[in-house]
Amino acid sequence: MKIADFEVGLDRPFFLIAGPDTLESMQLCLDVAGHLKEVTDRLGIPYVFKGSFDKANRTSVKSYRGPGVDEGLEILTAVRDQIGVPVLTDVHEDTPLDAVAEIVDVVQTPAFLCRQTNFIQSVARLGKPMNVKKGQFLSPWEMRTVVEKARAAGNEQVMCCERGYMFGYNNLVADMRSLAIMRETGCPVVMDATHSVQLPGGQGDSSGGAREFIPVLARAAIAVGVAGLFTETHPEPEKALCDGPNSMRLADMEGMLETLVEIDRVVKC
Repeated sequence: MKIADFEVGLDRPFFLIAGPDTLESMQLCLDVAGHLKEVTDRLGIPYVFKGSFDKANRTSVKSYRGPGVDEGLEILTAVRDQIGVPVLTDVHEDTPLDAVAEIVDVVQTPAFLCRQTNFIQSVARLGKPMNVKKGQFLSPWEMRTVVEKARAAGNEQVMCCERGYMFGYNNLVADMRSLAIMRETGCPVVMDATHSVQLPGGQGDSSGGAREFIPVLARAAIAVGVAGLFTETHPEPEKALCDGPNSMRLADMEGMLETLVEIDRVVKC
């Protein structure tokens, strides 16, 4: 399959989906996208900017959810046009899907909604590449039926995204076998190395995380062989309005990506 002007697949160099968990200010998003474009251009990594305009799955009703659809699409349009990169955002059951599809290059479906048949098929009918997050409650082999739902609606441009599995209370684990198992769907597989270190609800009224393990999971996933890597990143994760504890520090992205490029070349040579 293709995203914008590059091909996605296990036999291709890995591509990067990265950006802040939730869209904050216009300037922050432009800064993050601009920095990552410079780094990825130098390293030869195809890059897609990620940012959410509304995060429905929040621990607390007081949690920041994003700027909303109108301002969010304005920010995504600016990133796409000014920085010159494809953009991705996630959608929900009450999202104006057609308006989003006019702007974004990839539509992402949240993990908790992966079993909602009507939702998956409504997104599939947009005809856009889909990044389908595997639910924390779902085995990797169950993603086959999720993919079948999207394909039955006429969309073959489907990616499967691993983001960890529930392991007791407030904890996730990443099973690297799932990356190989989900390849059996025939879809490109993406590893979300940041949500996989999340500690859901771990801080009581918000989620925690262990960002020190992001490079560990990223290196392991690239060594297994994946089509893409998903990482949330922020200049100052401690000040991020959403998911800071499981966001990669922006200044640390370049070093990690340099290592991942070398691993990817060995694995796919």
